[in-house]
Amino acid sequence: GVCDVRPRPGYRAVKRAFDIAFAALLLVATSPLLLLAAIAVKLGSPGPVFYRARRAGRDGVPFHMLKFRTMVAGAAEQQALLESANEASGALFKIRDDPRVTRVGRVIRRWSIDELPQLFNVLTGDLSLVGPRPHPLAAVSSRQESFEAIVEGYASRHKVRPGITGWAQIQG
Repeated sequence: GVCDVRPRPGYRAVKRAFDIAFAALLLVATSPLLLLAAIAVKLGSPGPVFYRARRAGRDGVPFHMLKFRTMVAGAAEQQALLESANEASGALFKIRDDPRVTRVGRVIRRWSIDELPQLFNVLTGDLSLVGPRPHPLAAVSSRQESFEAIVEGYASRHKVRPGITGWAQIQG
């Protein structure tokens, strides 16, 4: 579960400084990979290079989380047609072999390269390197009751800056 922990004075400033320094370092180190991925996404299918997902950030403030686009353009509009194939329950939507995922998208998802643009979100202050994963804004606002039933103390997760990686990812 989520616990209500009060950090020591100065903790947030130190964590933010670490986030900025490490995100900048990672962006420089992975810049050739970012460039190759951007070219592959652009050449792989028509549409933008980045997908901007609306997410609930700290204090529930919405922001656009950047990812490399791994699905065909207009994939969100096609979701309604695939609802019957949904393998998840509640507010989540998941299909193991989603037909909307592009060939390039499958590769960059397998290696989590699609997540690298979130380092820009860390620099802007929307995300932290480590924190609770931000849920889609639409799912949070439209299905609040189902989330609260799934995660005890759900509202407290919005008191901290969400992260690129969190407990669930570390635990596998």
